[in-house]
Amino acid sequence: MGVTYDAGALLAADRGERKMWARHRAVLELRQVPTVPAPVVAQGWRGGSRQARLSRLLVGCNVEELDDGQARRVGELLANAARADVVDATVVEGALRRNDIVVSSDPDDLHVLAASVHRHLEVDRP
Repeated sequence: MGVTYDAGALLAADRGERKMWARHRAVLELRQVPTVPAPVVAQGWRGGSRQARLSRLLVGCNVEELDDGQARRVGELLANAARADVVDATVVEGALRRNDIVVSSDPDDLHVLAASVHRHLEVDRP
């Protein structure tokens, strides 16, 4: 089981929250590479030197591109759940496909998306 970071995890790391950094170090020590969907990076990235912590976190992550097939599965997931948040659906689609735990500050919307396809999604707070 791997780990996927949602925007809440990136923001916690960017704020320097110790719990998030401890989690990230623990994942890396297990020789796992956390996944961050590219739309999550776009949601959390504002650029420049003021995000040095976030830059440091992303170096240790796999930023997953959104290809055509995944984009279509994300759209289907949104339709099933009658939702519109592409970023949340991208997180859920990838995490379900990889059987990952998601680190997110907003588990409710993610659970709704997973439930719409009769799947359980494990979500931990950053």
